[in-house]
Amino acid sequence: MLKMRGTLIGLTVAALSALGSAAAKEAMTPFERAVVTPRGELKSPYPDVASVAKEGHKIYLSHDCNGCHGGGGGGGMAAPLTNVVWIYGDDDDTLFRVIALGTGRLSPGDAFAKQGFVRKGSENVVGPMPPFGQIITTDDKIWKIIAWLRTVHCSRRSEDGC
Repeated sequence: MLKMRGTLIGLTVAALSALGSAAAKEAMTPFERAVVTPRGELKSPYPDVASVAKEGHKIYLSHDCNGCHGGGGGGGMAAPLTNVVWIYGDDDDTLFRVIALGTGRLSPGDAFAKQGFVRKGSENVVGPMPPFGQIITTDDKIWKIIAWLRTVHCSRRSEDGC
């Protein structure tokens, strides 16, 4: 009986611990997540990007991303999102960090460069990206924006499977 009681107490503590860490995970801003998560470990929860692309485009527009990248992602005063090669790369982890941390002199504490990112491509427009990881309040919203980005002229990036 004592052994069973001890086991139940242990399971309860473990369950409460897991709930606490899940709550802490949700309370973290995308900026904080990008800073503390080891490089390469950020993965989109949306393998079917088309299923959330429309919502991602609405979020993109609501945060005025179109002011720099254009409403359809074709560029403007910032790099177009329709290129075959993206400046820092196009994997989930990199895109999340570009949005959350920003780049160049606009990345607080040079957080993006400190993680070892270097340019893979170049543009005529090479201004830094401002950090949105404390403005866009959830990881989910960033993942939905990334899902939409992957659908923009996806025929140019067929490896995305769109």
